[in-house]
Amino acid sequence: MNLEAIYHRPRGNWAYAYDKATLHIRLRTKKDDLDEVVLLHGDKYAWDRTLEKTFMEKLPSDERFDYWQAAVQPSLRRMKYGFELRSAEETLYFEEKGFREDEPADPDKMFDFPYLNPADVFSPPDWVKEAVFYQIFPERFANGDPSNDPEGVEPWGGKPTPKNFFGGDLQGVIDHLDHLQELGVNAIYFNPLFQATTNHKYDTSDYMKVDAHFGDNALLKRLVDACHERGIRVMLDAVFNHSGKEFEPFRDVREKGRDSKYADWFHVMEWPIQVKDGLPTYETFAFEPLMPKLNTEHPEVKEYLLGVARYWIEETGIDGWRLDVANEVDMAFWREFRKTVKDVNPDAYILGEMFHDALPWLGGDQFDAVMNYPFTHLVIDYAGKGIIGADRFASKIGELLASYSDSANEVAFNLLGSHDTERLLTLCGGDKERMKLATLLQFVFPGAPCVYYGDEIGLDGEGDPDCRKCMEWDESKQDRELLGFFQRIISLRKEHRALRGGKLAFLHAAEGDSLLVLERKDEQDHFLIAVNPGAEAASVEIDVKQEAWEDLLGGGEAKASGGRLKIELPASGFLLLRAASSISAVGFPAAR
Repeated sequence: MNLEAIYHRPRGNWAYAYDKATLHIRLRTKKDDLDEVVLLHGDKYAWDRTLEKTFMEKLPSDERFDYWQAAVQPSLRRMKYGFELRSAEETLYFEEKGFREDEPADPDKMFDFPYLNPADVFSPPDWVKEAVFYQIFPERFANGDPSNDPEGVEPWGGKPTPKNFFGGDLQGVIDHLDHLQELGVNAIYFNPLFQATTNHKYDTSDYMKVDAHFGDNALLKRLVDACHERGIRVMLDAVFNHSGKEFEPFRDVREKGRDSKYADWFHVMEWPIQVKDGLPTYETFAFEPLMPKLNTEHPEVKEYLLGVARYWIEETGIDGWRLDVANEVDMAFWREFRKTVKDVNPDAYILGEMFHDALPWLGGDQFDAVMNYPFTHLVIDYAGKGIIGADRFASKIGELLASYSDSANEVAFNLLGSHDTERLLTLCGGDKERMKLATLLQFVFPGAPCVYYGDEIGLDGEGDPDCRKCMEWDESKQDRELLGFFQRIISLRKEHRALRGGKLAFLHAAEGDSLLVLERKDEQDHFLIAVNPGAEAASVEIDVKQEAWEDLLGGGEAKASGGRLKIELPASGFLLLRAASSISAVGFPAAR
């Protein structure tokens, strides 16, 4: 037994309150080292009378480790616990002070979850678990009101550049809500809507005003109301790390220098503020002079920005905030931000933009979730580009899921492309079948999937600005077959809870093999998802209890017989199978 690999800590993603009655306890061990792990748990003040033993479930593994988890409900909301480690050769016990060969007789040296206080439970909004998001870059979605077009607006559908405008606005979104409803999405993520000088609006000049090229505050209210009538939630982009160059406090600082009453609103390194030798003498986002960094530790800045967060929820009824450059803002600000937002709407979704491990922000005192870019890269590398195999993909997914609590994983924001990346179709080398593979995986993993506008009808594009093309509304120029695929996979996810929140397991992910088979199941449904991003056909046989499987999506063949299921997939092929006891045939062709 490899003791060096065994790890647990009674906090973070290793021991946490899943809800007001349930604790999740996790343990890490060397991969394939243990046969079973048993959680010993009881009340510290009545150990002899309350001792229980619960077998832990093995979660998806990574390259080096297995992860085990147990869900327990301590009757008195407090719990001492340890682990019984079983392998073919030996049994050991693991407690806070180390390892021992005999079973602990008292809880003194065990791990301690002191008390499950309801106020400490991390409870992201339940609606996000059911959400399918659609990201809209407002300037490029639809031009519904030419009267508010910017000066020099170009004809719709032209080539995007960093500085040109095509006239997209909020009325255009209202005019096309039927498309979103028919697609099946039930949440919108808008890139910034507030007054700014650029086409992307990440350089805010007035946080309390909808940009005049998009409409006005009243029109945003009408849009939110119209979305809510259709069961669609609305999340706005909050740019609180930095403002724009034309933000009134920064203009005052430019004019008055250190004598400005707003001088401490920003981080000035050298007066007068200027761009010197190509670099600003004040802190900015990514050395961009147009985006001065705000001092969110300053009481007046804090009061102003928290007022902005509260105002738009109260005035328009939005359902959440996406937080730009969230990791560069101090955590104390985000803790006050969360309290402010949740006091107004406890069901609001707070989403941070991050590209790295985000555990410190996901303890229940700051964000509900982060943009799941590690997931993005894994899906693209495996299904979209085929540069990693099934074993590497499954291993890194196991590592990713173990990095966060189930509470955070269930509401993670799972995207495959955005205004900051190449278009999904382009990332997949223009191969629509690979794009479908990636999208299928996106929709069968924990978290809320997000579709970037236009992906569903085949828009392509390199990185910024090419990924910000105008939406194509001419149906004769849309990929209607691809649209049908998106509608089908969205419908399946919404219809079957197992695809959103069921148990996840990898049934086949062999080294040197491109074919992956994963399982999602709950008490109602049992699904198998098979994907083959390889350039050649692939097949596999797996053990199954069910003899009948219903083919819901994909192209390939599955035949069950004698407790074995043979799956055959063409290059870039996939299958989504559902256990169906009503089907009499043990084999059937997959739909094409």
